[in-house]
Amino acid sequence: MTSSTPLAPHTGLSAVKAAKLAAVGLVADRKERRELERPVPAAGRKLSLKVERPIFILGAPRSGTTFLGSCVGALPEVSYHFEPRLTKAVARCVYEGSWTPQRAARYFRGYYGALLAASGHGGLRFAEKDPENCFIVPFLTEVFPDAVFLHVYRDGRDVAVSHAEQPWLNAASTGSGQSGRGGTPWGAAPRFWVEPERREEFSRVSDLARSAWMWRRFTTSALAQLAELPAERVRHLRYEDIVTRPAEAAEVVADFLEVGDPAGREALHARFGQARPGSVGRWRARLSETDLADVLAQAEPLLTELGYPR
Repeated sequence: MTSSTPLAPHTGLSAVKAAKLAAVGLVADRKERRELERPVPAAGRKLSLKVERPIFILGAPRSGTTFLGSCVGALPEVSYHFEPRLTKAVARCVYEGSWTPQRAARYFRGYYGALLAASGHGGLRFAEKDPENCFIVPFLTEVFPDAVFLHVYRDGRDVAVSHAEQPWLNAASTGSGQSGRGGTPWGAAPRFWVEPERREEFSRVSDLARSAWMWRRFTTSALAQLAELPAERVRHLRYEDIVTRPAEAAEVVADFLEVGDPAGREALHARFGQARPGSVGRWRARLSETDLADVLAQAEPLLTELGYPR
């Protein structure tokens, strides 16, 4: 393969691959939910597997989505799921148009119902966090007209540092045979969200630049698509505010999700209280001048728009 040939990060999603992702995901989901260590009360709860008023937690990877998801997952009335493998892969197909919206909708509804059934959470409010959903908000609102969205965003310089510490987009991971939860191989290959006219460029830039590029694309898409929804269906949370003022963040989320049970609000406050302020501003010590220039080349306009100072 020559350097001018763009790398292909995936070869589509067949029915067989989808079935494998679904099976693996159902098993893994049980383990991941157990790690929340939260019992779900069964008394007085209906066993419907219909997905009603789902909560979608959006944000670029390494922006605080996992932490925010764990906070929402602490609510007794919520069945929280971490990046379901099948719908993560189908989201890519929705964005690319390789699946019809009707087919994708059947998979989303069916798999969410299966997750509720497998977890014994029938009747609970479904919630998930999946960064890929930043690109398919119109589809999600069509499939789930009563859905609400929590979007968390973070300083892109900190995101780039944190993300580049992981193997997902790093050049050294290319050809390793490792892949993400949705089946996309690790490495420097251009992802579905890379601008078509810049796909070859994506593979040539530094690992930090690719991570900053990722942050820009996910965050820009989420902001643009969520702006088209009624204000009452969306809340934007700044990661730095969450970790420095967790009690305020807990109240914002509790009010947005209409948590009336005092026990639920208490659970939210306890979970938000575990935020780590030390994760803010790491880029100042970790980025050299050259590294920072790489990051700013991809992220500076959006950093300015979001009010992050130099």
